[in-house]
Amino acid sequence: MKTRDIVYIALFAALMAVLGLFPPFTLPVTGVPITAQSLAPMLAGAILGARRGALSVVLFLVLVALGLPLLAGGRGGFGVFLGPTGGFMLGWTVSAFVIGYLIEKFWDRLNVVNTAAIIGFGGIVVLYALGNAWVAVAVDISYWKATVGSAPFLIGDALKVFVATGAALVVRRAYPLVSSA
Repeated sequence: MKTRDIVYIALFAALMAVLGLFPPFTLPVTGVPITAQSLAPMLAGAILGARRGALSVVLFLVLVALGLPLLAGGRGGFGVFLGPTGGFMLGWTVSAFVIGYLIEKFWDRLNVVNTAAIIGFGGIVVLYALGNAWVAVAVDISYWKATVGSAPFLIGDALKVFVATGAALVVRRAYPLVSSA
């Protein structure tokens, strides 16, 4: 791994921490916070690619597990991974990897629609599949109830997909960090 790769990984882990400074908005019905932080894995995968994007999320999660209060609302420590949102946090790594992999695979055919579809698939479909499974186990409810309970968050995540799509395409044109697989 080159020094440049390490710098990019650290930079996106720091971006994820900075996005945690934005105060979470908690829906009164579910109690799970909507944060800007889940935008970072989308950006990491789309801009850095599969390996570096996933590694940036892993670095961030290791820092959180060590107790640094980097999550939205100033949370940190290993215990946060055992709560209802733990599956979503662990899913960020898979999400970033899937997005990065698909961006690399379709690099030569990327446009607004393809990029939004890739980021939406990895950042919503894959992430929610993992996160809702964890919620179902942690809260002892059915997977269907967990999925229905997460539906209000789709609006915010769809907005994040559009932000990440715009940013990824701008970076791709100006300073591409990923190439075709």
